[in-house]
Amino acid sequence: MGGQVTDPEERPARAGIARRRFLGYVLAASTLTVAAELGDAVIAPDEAAAVVPSVPGPAEIYDLNDMLTHAALPTANLITIRVDADGTASFALPRAEVGQGITTSSAMLIAEELDLPLERIRVTLADARPELLFNQLTGGSNTTISTFIPIRVAAAVARGRLLRAAALELGEAVDTLTAKAGVVTSTASGRSLTYGDLAQKAAAVTTAQVPVTLKEAAEFRVIGTAQRRIDALEAVTGRKRFAMDLHVPGALPTMVCRPPTVNGTVGAVDNLAEVRSMPGITDVATVSTGVAVRGRTFGQCIDAVRALKVSWNPGPVEGRSDDTVRDELRKAELPLPALDLLTKSVDARFTFHFASNSALETNCAIADVRADTAEIWGSLKSPIVAQEQIAAQLGLPVSAVKVHVTEGGGSFGRKLFHDSAAEAAEISRAMGKPVKLMWHRTDDFRHGRAHPMATSRVRATYALGQVLTYDQRHTSVATEFGHGVGEIITAEAARLPVGDLTFSETIFALTQQTPYHFGVVTQLLSETDKGFHTGSMRNIYSPNVRCAQELVVDELAKRLGKDPYRFRREFLKDDRARAVLDKVAEVGQWGRSMPAGTAQGIALHPEYHACVAVLAEIDCRPETTGRTVRDGCTGPRVTKVVCAVDVGLAVNPRGLQAQMMGGIMDGIAITLSSGMHLQDGHFLEGSWDNYFYTRQWNTPPELEIVVMPPTTGEPGGAGELAVAGAAAAVACAYGRATGTMPTTFPVNHTGPLGFEPLPTTPPIPASPTDGLDRAF
Repeated sequence: MGGQVTDPEERPARAGIARRRFLGYVLAASTLTVAAELGDAVIAPDEAAAVVPSVPGPAEIYDLNDMLTHAALPTANLITIRVDADGTASFALPRAEVGQGITTSSAMLIAEELDLPLERIRVTLADARPELLFNQLTGGSNTTISTFIPIRVAAAVARGRLLRAAALELGEAVDTLTAKAGVVTSTASGRSLTYGDLAQKAAAVTTAQVPVTLKEAAEFRVIGTAQRRIDALEAVTGRKRFAMDLHVPGALPTMVCRPPTVNGTVGAVDNLAEVRSMPGITDVATVSTGVAVRGRTFGQCIDAVRALKVSWNPGPVEGRSDDTVRDELRKAELPLPALDLLTKSVDARFTFHFASNSALETNCAIADVRADTAEIWGSLKSPIVAQEQIAAQLGLPVSAVKVHVTEGGGSFGRKLFHDSAAEAAEISRAMGKPVKLMWHRTDDFRHGRAHPMATSRVRATYALGQVLTYDQRHTSVATEFGHGVGEIITAEAARLPVGDLTFSETIFALTQQTPYHFGVVTQLLSETDKGFHTGSMRNIYSPNVRCAQELVVDELAKRLGKDPYRFRREFLKDDRARAVLDKVAEVGQWGRSMPAGTAQGIALHPEYHACVAVLAEIDCRPETTGRTVRDGCTGPRVTKVVCAVDVGLAVNPRGLQAQMMGGIMDGIAITLSSGMHLQDGHFLEGSWDNYFYTRQWNTPPELEIVVMPPTTGEPGGAGELAVAGAAAAVACAYGRATGTMPTTFPVNHTGPLGFEPLPTTPPIPASPTDGLDRAF
């Protein structure tokens, strides 16, 4: 949405959105339909902050979230709210709901400005709309930031139109009318009309521009209040509908027999006729990713996949292992600056192993491809790219491909890609029939996108109680950004031989920052090895980069003889960061006496105009934790976590707390126990029972989330914020409890494996007791 600042004295506080007066549109429609306008006036960045001891990094001046928000502005007026004759308001959200709660927060914005009860708001997910350009990408913790003003402006336009329609109907002045709970009432006569009564009367015959004034924060009655999710009842009663719950005529269960190694290909199939004749099997086809089977049930598809006898061509990482990848990463590390002989330094190198971002809902999609049309259903965070690339894949015009966005059972970055949708389209075309494709859990772990393995080398120099330089060289297996920023031009640019590294470096620069005054600071990225199937996991580079930095901060404090909390506090740049740090230290009783083998750790993470501090307590005594390798950990348990979060303005504090809790569990997992072992070109992990994500036993029994009071009047990013902070705090606690800085993550990665790896051929195990049947 966009607009003009009608008061020349009103200047935007950040990216032009901290103001109240805007222009919106009333659109020609049979019932009241409204939109918001945005334009260049909103996107000019403010002047840089005042001079500080450390020069601000790129992400402190203009970050990835700013870029995504500004890219969405020109088409914000194409996002509309409709008021219907039954008195409800309908909104097709051009983002993907994958459990983060954005349908609820979006409904809250509408309810606030429209003065309509939350239960009267109907939020659905919009189909792919290529005319939105960059405005249909869900990522970078950007949804609430980029839609905060556009949705409110559209709702405020609707409210104003309803009031004017009521004034005409009642024959009274607009300023004598009030709107509350979907009813317009005259303060003079006491007469009232519902929004349903007024919906058609408020409709416009032609599109017109309308000025609106948004509510002041002091007037908020919905925004900033803790609300239950609008889809909570459907979720807990099993009525929530995901892609595999849809009934598309003719679409039958479909699965793929996949290669034993990452990105391998089919050589030959020896028993096609035999498998085609198996009970329930209707079709078998070779596709680019393996051999697809279609049957009456998923169980029959599993049987067919197990029965296939396939000769495989090796993938690009055949024979590769953790050790070979680590060696290549070290060779690709960019050099650190030379040391000054007059200063001392902390030098450290950290290794972060591959990690899975597999969601509870495995990769899945429905496709119905005909000769001249195609229709796709799936949870897609970049549906425009999916539509455009699938159209190109099928040789169809974009207008002939419909992409319906369904709700998703988790994403954590994976559903930025449309792997399953493209695969379903390919299979449907090959078979000439609609397919309901679902990946097996083992496929999801071994062939789904993984967070890339990386090393991070850090050098910090210090003298006379001051940190003089901080240099970090992060080297990673290439992260694929083939989703671009939501449309095909940037998506294709990100795939170019040179463009991919440029894209990665841009994302790195726009997301990484150092919150401390550490003199001359440099943080650089180098990437290598494009043969893996990778993607952004929650927080992209930040969990690894921040974990390394906070461990070095602890070591600097130790060498300078300072308390880790007070050292951080002394060197912090920002008052908001200092406030959350103080809060967790206070609530978590930082510095309290603890037994040997246990310790506290504290860390801070700023990102996307928000910041979080986390205090974690850990118990590394095997005799008290009583855990075994089979439990996924050789001993450490996080016993307490306190998190303080400042997102500026929390639209839904309850939803924000839930986001922090999930992020904390992710942080604990990637620090202590959750990693992927690469051996001979394939990952050993094949399901949740051997990928040791945070379990009930090592979830902290004491967990407190403190949502700080509003500080900026507008929301910051929250979806990924806690992951890096929690990962770093747990790592710091582990280091203090054991007396040794951890340098390999997860910390249990190099110990005993703790499970019997599932076979690679056949890729789907036959035993129903291995825990892998949960996907069905």
